Amino acid sequence: MFVKICGITNREDAFAAVEAGAGAVGFVFYPFSPRCADPENVRSWIGEIPANVWKVGVFVNESPAQIETIAADLSLDVVQLHGDEKPGDHPRNSRVWRAFRVNGDAIPRAYPAEAILLDGPGQGRTFDWNVARAFEGNVIVAGGLTPDNVQAAVEATRPWGVDTASGVEEKPGKKDHARMREFIKAALRS
Repeated sequence: MFVKICGITNREDAFAAVEAGAGAVGFVFYPFSPRCADPENVRSWIGEIPANVWKVGVFVNESPAQIETIAADLSLDVVQLHGDEKPGDHPRNSRVWRAFRVNGDAIPRAYPAEAILLDGPGQGRTFDWNVARAFEGNVIVAGGLTPDNVQAAVEATRPWGVDTASGVEEKPGKKDHARMREFIKAALRS
């Protein structure tokens, strides 16, 4: 199992996540997010992230061509689609993780992606983790995860990975390095 710290906007937070043991760091390229990363800024240091840590670009309803351009320019390992994308909207040359909010809507049981990320209904809220247990294949659990509840989430769902953004922040776009270390330690303890 790996831990992804998402919503990285700056070099300091990225390398603190790596040092704490994150297996993936996520960069949100959605201009309406308070955690939006500037590709120009990220380009200057993303190549310093160790090769064993996945660099994940998060996109919302972006064109496949634009995703491919950013992914190639930043040497992203994975693209995570977090909007209304359909399989035909996937970029051609990328590993794809498809995110779905668990909010009562049906979530496809079979979706052509390397992993399915199950997110809470928003605003740092969790979802019924029984939903995650029902999935086969690579499932990433997100949504409302904090250092206080991530171990319980891992024990309940046995996911491929866990993901947090707001659960380890001082404020949107700025991580609390102590909370990141606590989160990763708790997640990997299970």
